[in-house]
Amino acid sequence: MRTDTPLTIYRKDYTAPSYLVDTVELGFDLDPARTIVANRMTMRRNPASGQREIELYGEEIDLVALRVNGKTLGKRDYRIDGNLLRIPNAPEDVVLEIETICAPEKNTALSGLYVSNGNFITQCEAEGFRRITYFPDRPDVMAKYTVMLRAEKQRYPVLLSNGNLVEEGELPGGRHYAKWEDPFPKPSYLFALVASNLVCQEEKFKLADGRTALLQVWVEEGNLDKTDYAMQSLKRSIRWDEERFGLELDLDRFMIVATGDFNMGAMENKGLNIFNTKYVLANPRVATDLDFQGIEAVVGHEYFHNWTGNRVTCRDWFQLSLKEGLTVFRDQEFSGDMVGTDSGRAVNRIDQVRTLRQVQFPEDAGPMAHPVRPDSFVEINNFYTVTVYEKGAEVVRMYQTLLGREGFRKGMDLYFERHDGQAVECDDFRRAMADANGRDLAQFERWYSQAGTPRVRAAMRYDAAAKTVELTLSQSCPPTPGQPDKLPFHIPVAVGLVGRDGRDIPLVIDGEPRGNTAVLELTAAEQSWRFTNVPELPVPSLLRDFSAPVVLEYDYRDEDLLHLFSHDSDPVNRWEAGQRLAMERLLKLTADVTAGSRMQLDDTFVDAMRKVLTDDALDPAFREQALLLPTENMIAEQTEVVHPLSIHMARQFVRATIGTRLRKELMAAIDANQTPGEYSPDAEAIGKRALKNLALSYLAAATDDNEAIDLAGQQFEQADNMTDKAAALGALIHARAQSAAGALQDFYDEFQGEALVVDKWFALQASAPSTDVGAVRALMQHPAFNIRNPNRARSLVATFCMANHVQFHVPDGSGYQFWAEQVIALDALNPQVASRLARAMDRWRRYAPVLQAHMKKALQQVNGQKKLSNDVREVISKALAN
Repeated sequence: MRTDTPLTIYRKDYTAPSYLVDTVELGFDLDPARTIVANRMTMRRNPASGQREIELYGEEIDLVALRVNGKTLGKRDYRIDGNLLRIPNAPEDVVLEIETICAPEKNTALSGLYVSNGNFITQCEAEGFRRITYFPDRPDVMAKYTVMLRAEKQRYPVLLSNGNLVEEGELPGGRHYAKWEDPFPKPSYLFALVASNLVCQEEKFKLADGRTALLQVWVEEGNLDKTDYAMQSLKRSIRWDEERFGLELDLDRFMIVATGDFNMGAMENKGLNIFNTKYVLANPRVATDLDFQGIEAVVGHEYFHNWTGNRVTCRDWFQLSLKEGLTVFRDQEFSGDMVGTDSGRAVNRIDQVRTLRQVQFPEDAGPMAHPVRPDSFVEINNFYTVTVYEKGAEVVRMYQTLLGREGFRKGMDLYFERHDGQAVECDDFRRAMADANGRDLAQFERWYSQAGTPRVRAAMRYDAAAKTVELTLSQSCPPTPGQPDKLPFHIPVAVGLVGRDGRDIPLVIDGEPRGNTAVLELTAAEQSWRFTNVPELPVPSLLRDFSAPVVLEYDYRDEDLLHLFSHDSDPVNRWEAGQRLAMERLLKLTADVTAGSRMQLDDTFVDAMRKVLTDDALDPAFREQALLLPTENMIAEQTEVVHPLSIHMARQFVRATIGTRLRKELMAAIDANQTPGEYSPDAEAIGKRALKNLALSYLAAATDDNEAIDLAGQQFEQADNMTDKAAALGALIHARAQSAAGALQDFYDEFQGEALVVDKWFALQASAPSTDVGAVRALMQHPAFNIRNPNRARSLVATFCMANHVQFHVPDGSGYQFWAEQVIALDALNPQVASRLARAMDRWRRYAPVLQAHMKKALQQVNGQKKLSNDVREVISKALAN
């Protein structure tokens, strides 16, 4: 919906639906240009509402007929205000029949019913169902659906919808039909249909209760050789949920459909999950290790939604994290358990922390900051954010940290016992956790209602004579839009004390032994704890396993960080110590570049990196994480005024210095971490490839290291898997090697028929510091580029604007002008993709004044458009507001 004065919707204004829907019968006569939809609903007045007016939403559809209890309504019997159809003075019980027409082939927004590469696909979350038929399109209206699909058989031999197939057959004129029933009530956002010419891999899978379910992965012809990993991930997900949470698949079949045109990663429609091809298709030739890991996580995530999101859903969209935060936590736990080792779990956790710091913390500090449970929105699609998802998952993780794994399971069991088949609120989940464990979690609600990243300040005092440590923690939270003052959070802070020998000192608090790690519950503005029997001055290991999504402040000395980097038993904090060492130096070097001073890197830091690199007792995957420098985004967040070129030059200097001064050790790491034989995406092999390829990138970053460039070229030519091939190509491109252009052409020539690999080809170029705006514009003219495809737009345009800090932030403002043009162009096609691109300018006020002026001009250019979607208007107006 486009409007000059977007309407803000507030959580406090929630009212119950005037009518409830018991059953929905849908009939589709599918045609790309003119699809006819017949909708028959049985409805009843909601006693919780008291209203006698039926309210139905509709968008981009034509109303043909409307009948109430068999009587056709004339235009005087109802009214349409914008996207809302109202039927006043309706009876208490209603059979409502609606006929509408839509044009799926014109639906470039990819919301509702649309055509992708000749196939009919739906995406109804959050408010896409109203683009199919008039309906009370809100998550708290749950009904049982029966769906009849009719289409031309030759073009669309496969007809799928939610639930179970109950009937299929032939129709005159070369058409056919399929009838589906979903036995479970669901909100309209979980409706799905697919009419296609797809093929599938299928297996029968025995469930824990003895039933057999049919599992299917549907893809386009020619992609069946890329479906096995998704199928195996689905089976592992089903088994894990049975064993970890006692939750079983409740349908006779479970289907995954992959499409190349999709705004999201995937969608959890009941029994018919629709996926972006990126999270289904994989084999060693075309998919990297990260792709395989992403497929396992996303397949798990969408399957786990069957209970956390489908069986129990959201009362309203403000409660989105009720299903998304919880399900992200569940897929994180699943991925950790699939790795199966403590080191592997730690690496997964480090990845999660890195995402929070790189993306979510900046969101918390920017104009789009919002609580995990927002209080208002203009466009709900803008709130599918890292705050709702990843920070929401951290909130759920804190329950497990506070209550223990067994206590968390008790809370989950009670949650399903109370709310199966209902649409509920975040507070209902919190109450289930509290009641199941006899805990008062009232203060914990502030994690849902208060925006921003809390800051925890720690101070330690050691009494050598009494052999005691007093640890004092204090908390604060910066102001965020609409929330200038914050009340104290309930923060679990996991701590340990590391002795001089590098071992944990057993913890005793108030005479109670607490093991090597104690979870302290910080609930006041300031609290202190006293540890006894501490034989020597320790180094505190604070916020172990990143026990809360906060910024920790403690005055560590270099020698303290080096001690933790070498010895901490908590791998997340060991990694964190290295990150702090690196960040201190990167910030100083950035300031030196800005001031025109000479850059230098001390031996202490280089030696610490050497020690980790050569420590064969450490898992290769952990060493790779420990040796990765903070990103340019993360460095920018730590500077008062952002100078992107200075940050880039400082980071590149450190990379080049490591490549030069650790050349021998890096070469040895490459040799020691080869993975001969058949490719496998297991954790050990992935870790070895990650360390080897990081070592290669450092060597290639060293100035004039021709041997490293030759090594990268050899790996590119000889690689038998996409992980190594793409890593070598990236090293060549970022080193500006003369051979890079030829390698890029060879890469494209080999993989031009693989859409997901071509996305990688565009993204590798878009992120390279040598790729300027002119080069991106030229790439947009490439025959393989199509701005209407979300994956392709993200791979080139969004990657340039969000990951190429040198060229996007050029002083003449040409990067920002390009951004404005693309946001405007995309908004006319696909507002959801456009609004995500618009977020690239969220933090414009933090940049150097010369850049700020150009950024503001570009923002105003977009804001000045007369026809702008609510999606983009909300992002831009908040960015421009003080």
